[in-house]
Amino acid sequence: MADDQKLTTREADFGAWYNELVLKAELADYSAVRGCMVIRPNGYGIWERSQRALDDMFKETGVENAYFPLFIPESYLKKEAEHVEGFAPETAVVTIGGGKTLEEPLVVRPTSETIIYSSFAKWVQSYRDLPLLVNQWCNVVRWEMRTRLFLRTMEFLWQEGHTAHATYDEAEAKTRQMLGIYRRYMEEWGAMPVITGRKTESEKFAGALRTYACEAMMQDNKALQANTSHNLGQNFSKAFGLSFQTEAGASEFAWSTSWGLSTRVIGGLVMTHGDDIGLRIPPRLAPTELVIVPIYRAEEQRAQVLSVASGIRAELAKSATPIRVRVDARENMTPGAKYYDWELRGVPLRLELGPRDLEKGQGVLVRRDTREKRPVPLGELARTAADLLVTIQRDMFESARARREAHSLRGPITYDRFRQVMDGEGGFVYAGWCGSDACESAIKDETKATIRVLPDPEFRSPEAPRTCMKCGKDATAEAMWAKAY
Repeated sequence: MADDQKLTTREADFGAWYNELVLKAELADYSAVRGCMVIRPNGYGIWERSQRALDDMFKETGVENAYFPLFIPESYLKKEAEHVEGFAPETAVVTIGGGKTLEEPLVVRPTSETIIYSSFAKWVQSYRDLPLLVNQWCNVVRWEMRTRLFLRTMEFLWQEGHTAHATYDEAEAKTRQMLGIYRRYMEEWGAMPVITGRKTESEKFAGALRTYACEAMMQDNKALQANTSHNLGQNFSKAFGLSFQTEAGASEFAWSTSWGLSTRVIGGLVMTHGDDIGLRIPPRLAPTELVIVPIYRAEEQRAQVLSVASGIRAELAKSATPIRVRVDARENMTPGAKYYDWELRGVPLRLELGPRDLEKGQGVLVRRDTREKRPVPLGELARTAADLLVTIQRDMFESARARREAHSLRGPITYDRFRQVMDGEGGFVYAGWCGSDACESAIKDETKATIRVLPDPEFRSPEAPRTCMKCGKDATAEAMWAKAY
């Protein structure tokens, strides 16, 4: 780090800036276990806000929460060939328990399709038992060799939803519905604009029929896959005997889906909104929306200012639009040092409150996103703060979306130009693709860029590309390319 106060700038070293910010803002810390992290209260508070938002949206669609074992019999993972091939290199396996060698090794959950669909197979007999809509909040373990706080760790937190349906159409509709919920969370809570679409065969989830994803652009112009939703077809149902009797009396395998979002989105939040001063947290995900910093010199001033600050906190907490407020009453710390600390932590609003402010019956509100200051009468504080939080949420989203579009390239593009972009500042490039694995693989090998998604209609270019950017043959689809985390 440059010094004890300042972060490395994003321009100087984006990776160093990110790591320093996560640590100094106390979102997470390294643990004694290699590749694992400790999520500190500041980071976990963002995750809690995310959980509440998503959990409510899931339940509105009829999904219920459950919990399944951390350990999965190794034989279960091997039942779906593509699935085990995709996850085998990342699994942690328990071979000894209670001092004895286990008869069958147990895999520490990398994802739960296998253990969940074995249970579904016991619970479903008839079409009347469908749809079965379940979600769990849990941890998973994937034995990553190169880790990075939030973005890629051996253990992380997530939710994984799993559903079973009577028809393909129902499963496809559920897969798309959950993708829409993720987009809503990303944009309305995280203020992170995303591109939605389908993954190619080489990029889809191991064992899925097809995979859809939300892709967001970070400030270094790389993409972050924020969440995924999978139509699993009948693959896992056939592997685990998840069949049902139809209304006509025939026996059919169920159609299933799975969908998930992890604590990686916190890393995405940092890289989308942070600046060279610190975090900028969208109000809807901020554990603290407004911090009051009392300003005083003499002891009698301290008591008066703290008393008013405490009253303001109580008033804002029970106002028509309740606001999450903290009062920073720490001793032996200057107001300026407190300002820096809360700006580093990304609290959306700060209220500066001193004896002169009290004489005028006002406080000074400071926006974290723009650092704009404005005096506000105390009698209007609740309404003004609530309105400002809505404005900040909207402005952060619009700023991130404008930035993404400024670094997106559309229209006819040569492969040489594409390589220049990827070797330079990067960004999202929309270009024609012939649909061949050979072109997709060659571009990845030569530029490290991948097809992030085949964009949904609303994100496609006004004029569809006619030729493949790589080979010049007729294009079968428009692809959105980028380097990614």
